[in-house]
Amino acid sequence: MILLTGATGKCGSAAAAALAGKGVPLRALVRDAGKAAGLKAAGVELVIGDVTDPDTVRGALVGVDKALLILPNSEQQLALEKQFTDLAKAAAVRHLVKLSSMEAVASATAPIPRVHWASEEYIRACGLNWTMVKPNFFMQNLLANAVTIKSMHKFFMPMADGTTAMSDTRDIGAVIAEVLTGEGHEGKNYEITGPELLSFHDVADRFSEVLGVKIEYVNQPPAAFREQLGKFISSKWHLDAVCQLFAEIAEGRLNYVTDTFRQLMGRDPISLRQFITDHKAVFQTG
Repeated sequence: MILLTGATGKCGSAAAAALAGKGVPLRALVRDAGKAAGLKAAGVELVIGDVTDPDTVRGALVGVDKALLILPNSEQQLALEKQFTDLAKAAAVRHLVKLSSMEAVASATAPIPRVHWASEEYIRACGLNWTMVKPNFFMQNLLANAVTIKSMHKFFMPMADGTTAMSDTRDIGAVIAEVLTGEGHEGKNYEITGPELLSFHDVADRFSEVLGVKIEYVNQPPAAFREQLGKFISSKWHLDAVCQLFAEIAEGRLNYVTDTFRQLMGRDPISLRQFITDHKAVFQTG
């Protein structure tokens, strides 16, 4: 039995879909049964509860031999991931897979990568078999720009001339499914990127090519971005953390491509052109 956390989020839902396609026994710990209706329909056993509650997690871990750890970024994330790790070890889980981040390194200064790195270190030291799946910027983050792309033929982000080899969460889900069902992944750190290093001006060009209309990237001042994002994020810690993470992209901290996905999956990762094509109805008027 495989236990999934974060199964209704971007990467977790992609992992659940990929695993369901493999026909393996799955259980998901979710807070909202309504959001998890698709998982239930796909044959995933649901445990309704909160990952913050140790008793709920203990119950969800009964009979589980592999687990996926995906928790939301927050001030409590590290403590909760340590708690989950301890409970997984007590439940005799054989393999713990954590969704981390390419930015999570020993020298990380931004809050989110620092939390991921500390959690990775705790898991590595706990005695469980482990695998870290470490993607970068998600293509799916661009869906938040659909309104201005449709109405103004522009999108606004504070990325300056920074570059990133952004990845599709469907590919991240495929990697997670491989790690949880394949062999030889224990003790590995897998950095996952898309196929090409792109500036956000390049991103605008890809949108223009696929949508058939000129799309412009507007380098948004960080203060304006923060004000806009603050309408959707109430936690000051989280708001500060996201703004600092995006600032690191603007500074060029993610300017490399890996071939990890191809080595693991035997195919090229999804390109940005393909992502835009697949979501064309979201970005295009009419």
